[in-house]
Amino acid sequence: MADGGAGASDTEAERFPCAACGGDMQYEPGTTHLICPHCGAEEDIEDPDAAPPPMVQEMDFERALAGIQQRGDLTAVAPPPAPHPCPNCGAEVIFDGAEHAGTCPYCGTPVVAETSAPHRIQPQGVIPFVLDDATARRAMRDWLGKLWFAPNGLQQHARKAGGLRGVYAPFWTFDAATRSTYSGQRGTDYTVSRTVRRNGRTETVRQRKTRWRSVRGAVARRFDDLLVLASKSLPKGDTEGLAPWDLGAVTPYRNDFLAGFTSEAYRVELEDGFTDAREQMARQIRRDVKRDIGGDRQRIHRIDTDIREVTFKHILLPVWVAAYSYRGTRYQVVINGQTGRVQGGRPWSVVKIAIAVLCAAVIVGTIAYFASQTQ
Repeated sequence: MADGGAGASDTEAERFPCAACGGDMQYEPGTTHLICPHCGAEEDIEDPDAAPPPMVQEMDFERALAGIQQRGDLTAVAPPPAPHPCPNCGAEVIFDGAEHAGTCPYCGTPVVAETSAPHRIQPQGVIPFVLDDATARRAMRDWLGKLWFAPNGLQQHARKAGGLRGVYAPFWTFDAATRSTYSGQRGTDYTVSRTVRRNGRTETVRQRKTRWRSVRGAVARRFDDLLVLASKSLPKGDTEGLAPWDLGAVTPYRNDFLAGFTSEAYRVELEDGFTDAREQMARQIRRDVKRDIGGDRQRIHRIDTDIREVTFKHILLPVWVAAYSYRGTRYQVVINGQTGRVQGGRPWSVVKIAIAVLCAAVIVGTIAYFASQTQ
């Protein structure tokens, strides 16, 4: 969206002009440079002779949360979208929702707005796009071709989809050290034999039973880079399904990597993100407790967990987003811009499912028939 007027704005936007032709350069996925789509000129994002950039640092969670609460940010209503003047033609660009990078609808200039809005935690790191548009589209077609019970011709419908949209999605990562005490029961299986009569015959059958014993104990774990999606625009389940990510590739944040792409500011606040991280911790700790209890079966009565040394990062991860229609229904697909992993909605073929169910019924019936003939 845009407003054709060039009114004043306190928000600055950054342009990346080509030194050769004056066109607007864009980040080239899989590289460390910008490329001009008009003349093909390239420009390194980082000076090869410069000192290596600093590592992306973890931030203290409690200190950051106290600062946010002091400013009242956690209860503040999100401000309306501010206009960003295009650095090329002067039109005021208003990004949709929480986006802070995109293109000017009047001249096509890639625009990256400043992320230093008041009361906001700025991105500390970014994984630049590795897959380009064409590679991401092939990954989607391959994924569609491997779907079980998908309607025939689904790939042909997907080819009619509009262009992919490259989005830098906001995430939180959390580190923490935990120690958990628990109480429960360890179950040890054993078998007993008993005699029964079936069809006029006496048979000996073995029955499994479990002997339970009360246990107590403690487990400890250090969590590293628990990933939490901080977007409310992307489908949560599908986007989380794009893991694993190689977070070792996170580089210090620079606007250059966003040139030509869309970027979204976080909408899941830090405290809410940590709530999600705690749920991830709880699931892993429960698995640790079961392993520590041992035996053949486990019952958990109580787990008390102490969480300390909590740190976090705010990072942007690359996601290709596509949509296609099939018989009047719209489906969205997301693609990991680093690895090519694909997740998303898909239609089901009722005919194929019915045939599969029928075949399964025939197989089961045939097995049952031959089994009855051998008795």
